[in-house]
Amino acid sequence: MKLAYDVLRDKILGCWNGKNAGGVVGAPFEAKRGVFDIDFYVQKDINGNPPANDDLDLQLLWLCGVERFGRQINSDILADYWMSYIIPNWAEYGTAKNNMRGGMKPPVSGKWNNNFGQSCGCFIRSELWACLAPGHPEIAVRLAYEDAICDHWGEGVYGELFCAALESAAFVENDLYKLVEIAFSYIPENCQVAKAVRIAMDCYNSGKTWQEARKAILTETPGTFGIQNVRPCDVEEDFPEAEPGCDAPSNIGLTVLGILYGEGDFGKSLCIAVNCGEDTDCTAATLGAMFGIIHGNSKLPEKWMAPIGNKINTKCINVRGYVPHNDFVPLLPKTTDELTDRTLACIPSILDWRDVDMLSDRGLSVMTAERLENDHENLFPIGCGFAFFKKIDELINRSPYQVENHFNTFNVILDYMGDPTIKVGEPRKLGVIIRQTRTIEHQQFMKVRLYTSSDLYIPKGYAFAAPLNNTYGSEIKFEFEVYADELTEPDQFVVVDVSVADRHSDGICKFVLHPAF
Repeated sequence: MKLAYDVLRDKILGCWNGKNAGGVVGAPFEAKRGVFDIDFYVQKDINGNPPANDDLDLQLLWLCGVERFGRQINSDILADYWMSYIIPNWAEYGTAKNNMRGGMKPPVSGKWNNNFGQSCGCFIRSELWACLAPGHPEIAVRLAYEDAICDHWGEGVYGELFCAALESAAFVENDLYKLVEIAFSYIPENCQVAKAVRIAMDCYNSGKTWQEARKAILTETPGTFGIQNVRPCDVEEDFPEAEPGCDAPSNIGLTVLGILYGEGDFGKSLCIAVNCGEDTDCTAATLGAMFGIIHGNSKLPEKWMAPIGNKINTKCINVRGYVPHNDFVPLLPKTTDELTDRTLACIPSILDWRDVDMLSDRGLSVMTAERLENDHENLFPIGCGFAFFKKIDELINRSPYQVENHFNTFNVILDYMGDPTIKVGEPRKLGVIIRQTRTIEHQQFMKVRLYTSSDLYIPKGYAFAAPLNNTYGSEIKFEFEVYADELTEPDQFVVVDVSVADRHSDGICKFVLHPAF
């Protein structure tokens, strides 16, 4: 299917305006548990100057990264943007940034000691990847994964993959049930995100009220977002005790609930989602974006668009010090129209050149994927120029303690095999995987040398060597144990120096370990 420019722009603009509207209507009820009864914005005198919302903020920064790096964008680059420009130090954002300060790269930064890693902070960032890969959920999901693992793990990651797949497919498909099935194909069948969405759909199909559907979702996939700032004695509704911070499943379920029970009415859909409580700015903003993609900006009611206009305000990004004509300092979009046009301009840097027509009569057009579902067999393009491929399932099942490093002709995966800690007198096993990227069609003989900080030692050798075949999927693995008789420094490291015999190609990366007591 070919997406013409006018259709493409209408849907992308609808995404951003819908996102903006949902964030505004939901913000006053964020982190509140209860059944509410709103039917419009509760803020007075918005007058085209909507309040800032982090659900949209962070994607503006990611867009600046894409403008600079194109399809080379990956979790390592996004982590640098986190540390350089993003203000919040709360919940999963703060934990991930703290892990990064301690030397942890994604996905370890999103997993280690992160009680909020299965919360809502990354599924709210899915829209950019969908808009950059319209009608190509296999690419949108791949990019969303790189984003999600910076500060999330488990259900948090699944939530962003689900939303990115649904939103990308929505450029082609309008039927919500088909969109959900497409999105399900990219996440584990038995995960809690999928369970919450199925509950919403089952309740709607069986004729239950949205209040009953809400109760079923919060009972079967409980979360804690709506009671995190409430004393236990003040909690009026008795839902099962939830794992603290695991809020993505229930809130995505409430998002789908709002779309279903809204039955094609934008305002009604937003209000139902907000009236369910919990993480209301996230549920309503995500719903608004989904609705905007499915129906297009031209179908968003003037009643809801007129008060907020197209201005974007930010609160979570610090890019002060911008110097005109300095391409290395982010310049954030100030309106949804500017955001739309800059998103459109980046599409050719993300999609395969064969899927983008830059010479069409009315601007850029996009050829969408022939198959939207993940059939679990096809190899999909992966970051770093899409120079190599793997199954999406490999990403879903990847350990959050494996850090992938990209080099010219190979990748090096550092496997922590658990938390990045070490204890005095106890052996600590680590693994190194060297993987063929197929960027060259040659055999490579790999050499590995290990170097440790002064408190660590490796009793069984500091060097390894082995041939790496040039066929797809070829890899070699090394495991070794590191010891410490004492720990005098808070940061310990093992440097891994990988080189290729008779080639200039090499790569250096390192494990960072912290004392455990």
